[in-house]
Amino acid sequence: MQPHKNQTVLTWTDAIAKKNALWRSESGKKPPDRVIVVDDAITADTAYRYACEGIAMLWRGDFQNARQTLNAMTRRADRNPKKQAATPQSPAERFHRYRMAASNRARILSMLLVELEPDHSIPLRRAPDARKAIAEAIGTDNHRGIIPLRELSGMIGAHEWRKKGIDIPFSGIRIHPHYGVFPPTRQEYIALVAQAPLPACSSALDIGTGTGVLAAILAKRGVKRIIATDNDPRAVACAKDNMARLGLSDRIEVVEADLFPPTRAPLVVFNPPWLPGKPVTPLERAVYDPGGRTLRRFLNRLPAHLSPGGEGWLLLSDLAEHLGLRTRAELLDEFNASGLFIAGKIDVQPDHPRSRDENDPLHAARKAETTSLWRLQTI
Repeated sequence: MQPHKNQTVLTWTDAIAKKNALWRSESGKKPPDRVIVVDDAITADTAYRYACEGIAMLWRGDFQNARQTLNAMTRRADRNPKKQAATPQSPAERFHRYRMAASNRARILSMLLVELEPDHSIPLRRAPDARKAIAEAIGTDNHRGIIPLRELSGMIGAHEWRKKGIDIPFSGIRIHPHYGVFPPTRQEYIALVAQAPLPACSSALDIGTGTGVLAAILAKRGVKRIIATDNDPRAVACAKDNMARLGLSDRIEVVEADLFPPTRAPLVVFNPPWLPGKPVTPLERAVYDPGGRTLRRFLNRLPAHLSPGGEGWLLLSDLAEHLGLRTRAELLDEFNASGLFIAGKIDVQPDHPRSRDENDPLHAARKAETTSLWRLQTI
């Protein structure tokens, strides 16, 4: 089977022969310009130096030694941040430097590569059988491939989460996230939906459903009919799987749509990306919203999809405000420009580990963060 013409092929020299395979990067990383073949003899210092120089390394040794080398490279990347400017930085400047450092770190750690056989097996000593995890992430196409070890590890970890699931407090349900779908590990916004006074309604829309967790919460609270939408096919498949697991498929319809389905409802719920910024991986689209465009489009279109007297529940962190990326006045202006008024607001403080990590470069903003459920109605 020949690769599709739109698929990227990586070429390298192994001993004296030129070889090639499909470039496998679900995070969207470009293939490296230069690839050398390495094995267990390479030291972590040398591997890290090569990676910093933009030289990718295709591993031919023991798989567990490759993992140890990647861990050692990670430790070096974490203790060798680029020097920060001596002048005082605004919160927005700190955020942008943080994003640049994170992007550079990801680039360096993606330079250690492993090969995949056409059946997705890993042709290395002591390699795990990760065929199912890889197939869940990239499908099956019977092509030999090259993948960053860091991404392969992410696929294996995602497969374990998918098997075990994540317990959701306040509800007694368990959600099984798929690879590439943002997992419900930050649960303060879920608590808001689980505990907020529910308006009288028999139907609802869950916009940008992701794993389907909020739709499931609404169903458990007694909403009889819910349409859950997402524009990502991975999320649609994930939400459908979770509704089937929970026995809710007869009450929750999951559809692929750009925000809204062609209908109205007395309750519309949306947990949008909360930071104006550019995502660098598909998964980051759940966090970063370039220019706040998705939030603006939702607010502009919300009145047309609310039943008379209905409520739109906007779940939004104010971290962007503490980082100087958006002001509260700008958010309120967006409400007003969309013909919406605030019927109420419920707040909750963050409880995730980063809010307590004083070594986090954005600790001050994370510590001050509040997540709110804004109850919006049409003017």
